[in-house]
Amino acid sequence: MTKVEGSICAVPATETEVVQLAHGGGGRLMNTLIETIIRPAFGNPLLDTHHDGAVFDVDGGKLAFTTDSYVVKPLFFPGGDIGSLAVNGTVNDLAMCGAEALYLSAAFIIEEGFPLEDLRRVVRSMKEAATRAGVSFVTGDTKVVDRGNGDGLFVNTAGVGLARTKTLVSPRAIVPGDAILLSGDIGRHGIAIMAAREGLAFETKIESDCAPLWSPVRRLVEAGIEVHCLRDLTRGGLASAVIEIAEAAGCAMMLDETAIAVQADVRAACELLGLDPLYVANEGRFVAFVPAADGEEALKLLSGDPACPDAALIGHVSGGAGGGVGIRGAYGTSRRLSMFSGEQLPRIC
Repeated sequence: MTKVEGSICAVPATETEVVQLAHGGGGRLMNTLIETIIRPAFGNPLLDTHHDGAVFDVDGGKLAFTTDSYVVKPLFFPGGDIGSLAVNGTVNDLAMCGAEALYLSAAFIIEEGFPLEDLRRVVRSMKEAATRAGVSFVTGDTKVVDRGNGDGLFVNTAGVGLARTKTLVSPRAIVPGDAILLSGDIGRHGIAIMAAREGLAFETKIESDCAPLWSPVRRLVEAGIEVHCLRDLTRGGLASAVIEIAEAAGCAMMLDETAIAVQADVRAACELLGLDPLYVANEGRFVAFVPAADGEEALKLLSGDPACPDAALIGHVSGGAGGGVGIRGAYGTSRRLSMFSGEQLPRIC
């Protein structure tokens, strides 16, 4: 255990611990790694916004920039593959900054012996996803590593876009009273990955929700909704995302569990596997924080977009400090949500 800034945190001391931590994904352990090792080394005002990307001024305009790496296993799954995931994930990280993606880079780390037909399939998928999202690949890189050192294929994508919001979209813009909206049902991506990885067969075919999200965000922006914060619900799912936002905003939040849509087959699969859908990953869902007065209008706008089935107003930001998140169940009882020490499903993106 290592003392960091007055608190006791678990910090990796050996290479083995670092590997175990990396497989923890979006849980408390990964946050510990970021906050105690990475952020102190690179900290600056843009990085310290705790967001999916950076927004900065360039010659009177505002650009947004983000990067992400994709190591999903298996590479192909119901509803998508590592290629569409890489494109949509980066486009969505820019959208969560209130930015429209324009250009992407792609870097491929290919294990020796990886089938060329599979590589062609991934590249075709990336091209199709980029066309749907209205972006272009303009640069990239390719590396080949020795057999046994790459697990097939890893992909990194980075993206540049134009910020379309008048104000900064950030957890720090959240204020007490803000409405919390969810763009659709949760849990499908994580369960689709688990089923494909483990060869599980359910009565219905559960497909990933992998999709680009700029279209619904643009609806909010163009309607003049003052969007305070946006976050896509990838590693760690809805619960982890809202907890991270609450901690960064320094505000308490309360969610309504009855308003959160989970498909019946996804809920059944979660019960079978002992998973909580609140923590299961998504790749086409996001939360939006808007002023309370704009909550219903924002919900109408989201509900009108094909990317937002089952959009709902799921909670509010309360006046309490400390960043705690509570959730009220069907019988009116409340419980506090906490971050997992690891992640329910590793390598989901």
